[in-house]
Amino acid sequence: MKYHFFLLLIFFSVFGFSQKPKIDLKTIEKDLKNGKSPYNYEKLTFKYKAYPRSLDTIEAQHLYYGRNFIKDPVLTTDPEFKSLAEAFKSNNFQDCIRQGKILYDKDPTNLDILLILLKAYDYLKDGDNFMYHLSQFRALTDGMKSSGDGKTEKTPYLVNTVGDEYILLNILNLGQDYTRGSKSVKDGILDIWEKDNSKVYIKVLYIDY
Repeated sequence: MKYHFFLLLIFFSVFGFSQKPKIDLKTIEKDLKNGKSPYNYEKLTFKYKAYPRSLDTIEAQHLYYGRNFIKDPVLTTDPEFKSLAEAFKSNNFQDCIRQGKILYDKDPTNLDILLILLKAYDYLKDGDNFMYHLSQFRALTDGMKSSGDGKTEKTPYLVNTVGDEYILLNILNLGQDYTRGSKSVKDGILDIWEKDNSKVYIKVLYIDY
């Protein structure tokens, strides 16, 4: 079976949630650190790795936004990630998987790492691993999409990083014909993507409390 990576991303982009639960980052942080909470980080991570398709919206949001509170997340500026990105650019997909697995173990909800692993498994026609990580990717991005409707300044989509913002733009099928305006807001930067009379609001989080 041949897996068409980017077509699948577009396909899954049409799925969304009708409910838009309000994101409370302080509550998420508290839940993740509480061993008795059903949203404890270790409990959620176990479920995410073992049964990614079983995650509900709240669980996915805790995992996605919880990256702001984990210790030593993998950053795109880290030498290890740069090495992974270089292997990807060189189409060395076997090495992508080797390096990607190591970084995935450190930071399993990192969308950049998941995307590289997906592309590598797609190229190597490894359907089982591709679908496994696609389920994880879909859960996290669905959690991200359910953070708001992106229609107003008060209901923006919330993303952890600029890289995640571009992943979301791809999922929403917003192309280069949109222009971006930005302004500083509480705990982040609000980007306004505009085309004709259409506007999409995305807030990149900068948490400092």
